[in-house]
Amino acid sequence: MGQLSLFDSHDQPQSDTARRLSEKLSRLADRGIFLGTSSWKYEGWIGSIYSRERYVERGRFSKKRFEAGCLQEYGRIFPVAGGDFSFYQFPTPEYWKNLFDSAPAGLRFGLKVPEEITVARWPGHSRYGERAGAPNHGFLDNSLFQEMFADPLRPHADRIAVLMLEFGTFAKSTFALPADFFDRLETFLESASTSFRLAVEIRNADYLCPDYFAMLRRHNVAHVFNAWTRMPELIDQVEMPGAFTADFSVARALLNKGRAYEDAVKALQPYERIQEVNAGAREGLRRIAARAWRTKQPAYEFINNRLEGFAPGTIEAVADSLED
Repeated sequence: MGQLSLFDSHDQPQSDTARRLSEKLSRLADRGIFLGTSSWKYEGWIGSIYSRERYVERGRFSKKRFEAGCLQEYGRIFPVAGGDFSFYQFPTPEYWKNLFDSAPAGLRFGLKVPEEITVARWPGHSRYGERAGAPNHGFLDNSLFQEMFADPLRPHADRIAVLMLEFGTFAKSTFALPADFFDRLETFLESASTSFRLAVEIRNADYLCPDYFAMLRRHNVAHVFNAWTRMPELIDQVEMPGAFTADFSVARALLNKGRAYEDAVKALQPYERIQEVNAGAREGLRRIAARAWRTKQPAYEFINNRLEGFAPGTIEAVADSLED
């Protein structure tokens, strides 16, 4: 189904913000630039992105109805959605079917590969129970990846924009040298599924080196340009030689450099408006998108509320800079 299916009219009228944004993002999607958010269940977007009337039951707002139905409304505006939820589980085939059935047919997803694959040592958090602090024996296990994640997704391959392997910060005790991680990752990529685009997000700044970029390029795997608390600024990553490693690009604009996630949540909730402009992140996103436009190689960009306070507003600012 063509891109225009994302923007069909529905029974509820859109707000001026939603209608304006959907038109801009549709034009960019036609040029291979796909801008979306990290997750979509934010009540702070009601009135700007979401129509409150859709989620009223017996005269009162229904949180349950909102969380079950807002993806349909999201897909009227955005061409792609980031799915962080898959990082914490191996979703069942039934889960995938329900998710894709509940979304507009044209909406694509950028999904995180579960932490069962990408965590080398389990965090020492109580939620991990007896595993806390122990080595993860499923780390970069390709058989586990295929059986529990890739295979159940294959019936829905046309709905997947990219699968992202997010690696937390590795201690020297886990990988003494960056090359030790690169070798382990390359072994995984050599046998990983070719049914999906794959991208890698790292959180060790010193791993951003020619050997890392070259390894990804050998397998047509994208480096995820990521704005995060302990990584170089997004614009600085974009300017690194060889950082574009595949015939597509991926970016995740998550946090301002130096700010902890918990601090961003406290400062920026309930995500109703832009509170802090991150000009460097916006420029990095613009450059990645402009390159996609120029090279005719698609770019998938996912923006988080924790960057500026209101991800749809950040996205519209980037879209405006491209149209200008």
